[in-house]
Amino acid sequence: MWLLVFLGAAFLVAMTPGANNLLGMHHGMRYGTARGVAALFGRLTGFALLIAAVAAGLGSLLAASETALTVIKWVGVAYLLWLGGRILYTSFRAGPAPEADLDLTPAPTLLALARKEFLVAVTNPKAVLIFTAFVPQFVDPGRGAVAGQVLLLGAVYLVAELAAGSIYVGIGAVVRVVRMSGRAHRRIDRGTGVVLLGLAALLATSPR
Repeated sequence: MWLLVFLGAAFLVAMTPGANNLLGMHHGMRYGTARGVAALFGRLTGFALLIAAVAAGLGSLLAASETALTVIKWVGVAYLLWLGGRILYTSFRAGPAPEADLDLTPAPTLLALARKEFLVAVTNPKAVLIFTAFVPQFVDPGRGAVAGQVLLLGAVYLVAELAAGSIYVGIGAVVRVVRMSGRAHRRIDRGTGVVLLGLAALLATSPR
């Protein structure tokens, strides 16, 4: 029951719209379900590293460090700016042809897609706070070693994150199946790029 309650709460947290979920939806739209879901393992790897840090006791130190969170914050801002700007640049560089076939766009490797997911995950200070503030609330000293519980809860959170991320990828894949015109796809790409730039701005202006 304890883990089921946590799983439900973790799924709601994981479903919250954010940079990683938006990126997953973009990958699903551009490259299909299989590649989009496979790329999610880059995100899960990043989160797994944060979970391991919390279990090792480093998470609380990191969360308490103004300098460390500030560095993570601005690295995340820079990466979101680069990612959003690149998507916008690519959409405008594609040219004005309204019916360009989406499948003609060269697909990057799975490693490249997973790397994007990983970098967005580990440069998001909110992810650090999820594993240092949200997950520990479900730790009960009476259930055994705290580090072991953090690892177990972290593993359950990764399952919730995989499920939520797959839903976003699936939404993007539905858009792909609809076979919209090249113009419509470019509009969605530009919207994705603008939202990522907006998330970068929100992160840059957010308080500690």
